[in-house]
Amino acid sequence: MSTGSRAAAKVADPSAVAARPARAGAPLAVLLWSSGLLLLLASVAVAVTIGPARISVPDVWSTVAAHLGFGASDLSPIRDGIIWNLRMPRTLLAAVCGAGLAVCGTVMQSLLRNPLADPFVLGVSSGASTGAVVVVVLGVGGGAVSLSAGAFVRALLSFALVLLLSHILGGSTDRVVLSGVAAMQLFSALTSFVVMTSADAEQTRGVLFWLLGSLSGVGWSEVALCSAVLAVCLVICLAHARTLDAFSFGQDAAAALGVNVARTRIVLLCTTALLTAALVSAAGAIGFVGLVLPHAARALTGSGHRRLLPVTALAGAIFLVWVDTLARTVLDPQEVPVGVVTALIGVPAFVLVLYRTRSTS
Repeated sequence: MSTGSRAAAKVADPSAVAARPARAGAPLAVLLWSSGLLLLLASVAVAVTIGPARISVPDVWSTVAAHLGFGASDLSPIRDGIIWNLRMPRTLLAAVCGAGLAVCGTVMQSLLRNPLADPFVLGVSSGASTGAVVVVVLGVGGGAVSLSAGAFVRALLSFALVLLLSHILGGSTDRVVLSGVAAMQLFSALTSFVVMTSADAEQTRGVLFWLLGSLSGVGWSEVALCSAVLAVCLVICLAHARTLDAFSFGQDAAAALGVNVARTRIVLLCTTALLTAALVSAAGAIGFVGLVLPHAARALTGSGHRRLLPVTALAGAIFLVWVDTLARTVLDPQEVPVGVVTALIGVPAFVLVLYRTRSTS
């Protein structure tokens, strides 16, 4: 009997193997979810108060309640505008992006059975970067196409290219990764070529800042769009939680358990690509969130995706809220790209993950 078949036999009886650990971990999962949600709400409220204008947490709650129709706020229009129109959309988008990227990383690592997989392994980020540069520098669309729209469309085209290449090359998980790397290099080269040959100094600086990840200037429309995409994609991923558990034993074991491997892979890859494209088009390329946070969440919850996915989303949201707060305040009035801060934090964290994996293997 093959290794995959033996693994499948071990998990074939869900009442004997899966149900008891799930019941045993349920109280811990509820504790983590409730604690994480409270911590996220507190993080958003406190992060909004941090900045040049002096604002308190009660001011934040008062403004939010007033705009939601619960009472009236006694703050001045300027302070109300700072909270509701500037800081709150930015902080909420940071939470949405952090949650989405972390969820995408979790799904990618399980689906491709590669601990180094992250949301950008499918070439979506580099494709979005090319789309943004084409709109901003070359003026494609004549002003009718925004930077976010151009980035989103190009990201989806990049993912379509990856699917085509991986299908031609055999369709296995390693071919998907290699196709993503090829697309990443191709669109990165195209982006560099357009910037070097057509952009002036001001355009180059603006494009570079966006490519490194930026949440400045975002509004409620970006928050609403990205939140809706995140909600839909998270529901799809949670619906495939048991399937992702089966993939952790390998494709053969998943197939032996009755999983349609090809269909499931396409559905989940398309889901993560759509979510990544939406987030990147709104905030640029923010690395290491989807690479490191899933490993940290697994240390708390284990590998069961029904518990892992919500905890990872909350961890990613809290992490990026504070990273963005640090990025916009540490060198005030100058702003640091969010992707720079996540890399500075993520690289040491990832080295620690690799070291712990090595020491326990």
